[in-house]
Amino acid sequence: MKKFSLRSSSTLVTIALIVMAVGFTPLLVSAFKLDIFIALFINIILVASFRFVALTGEMSFAHVVMMGVGAYTSSLLSKNFGFSPWLTMPIGAATAALIAYALSFPLFRMKGFYFVIGSFATGEVIRLSWQGFRPIFGGSRGVTVIPTLNLLGIDLSDPVLFYYFAFVIMVACLFILYRIEHSRYGMTLEGVHWNDLLLSSVGVNPRRFRTEAFVVGCFFAGVAGTLHAHYFSAINPRDFSMSIMLTVLVWALVGGMRTYKGPIIGVVVLSVADLYLRDFEQYRPAAYGLVLILTTIFLRDGLTSLPERFRELRRRAA
Repeated sequence: MKKFSLRSSSTLVTIALIVMAVGFTPLLVSAFKLDIFIALFINIILVASFRFVALTGEMSFAHVVMMGVGAYTSSLLSKNFGFSPWLTMPIGAATAALIAYALSFPLFRMKGFYFVIGSFATGEVIRLSWQGFRPIFGGSRGVTVIPTLNLLGIDLSDPVLFYYFAFVIMVACLFILYRIEHSRYGMTLEGVHWNDLLLSSVGVNPRRFRTEAFVVGCFFAGVAGTLHAHYFSAINPRDFSMSIMLTVLVWALVGGMRTYKGPIIGVVVLSVADLYLRDFEQYRPAAYGLVLILTTIFLRDGLTSLPERFRELRRRAA
């Protein structure tokens, strides 16, 4: 019989504490703060899916727009055609994946900086089309009065119920992305990042794996978008602008892109910091910029490298 190691038992204790904290949070905080937690769960899905795309070495600056594709698709189908949100949400996520697949043909002819510029330009074209085609997408006003989720007669627009629902969806998304990354397939994705020429020499098609990572990542970005739309009941092009994309990038880089948990830690830490910067909104971009600069200089692997840095300082001091 396999015995539990100290590491595995501590992991179980950590998971149990997290579950308890999540379970009791709605009893301790107001509805307004629950909105913050729900937004946090959605952002965790978004940043984790962004990192999944980046496993192959390419950072897509259209990722937040793909979130918007899922949000707009689900919103318009449920509002204008009367489909159930339970049906339109997976359709919205699948639409984001389908558009990502179509965009992969021109985008993956480029690499590095050129891919970043290409993905940004493509994303802006899509976002500006939402703003320009007012009869369909509502223009700069966006889509409002989006139908909320209803399960067996229970209205999930209630913050407490949607809090638990969003948490379950977040855990499911993170679990799937984790399992993919830590499989042989995930190792191939990282191999594409570090040495695609070597993989090509043994018969692996790097472009195919980049495309698949892009499609999967955008699917989960679409999931995040549908959650956002059907809880907050309103979306507009500003929700998926370049400033939001840069925020996602800061979350990922500050947390640390090298590890799976890095971007998750980044979004949690900076979201908590945001609560204290609400009264200083005009200084928020400067604060984010300063944090990113300091992280780049002193913690190139993000916050997840802090324990290693502390151990290194202790060894030097000894």
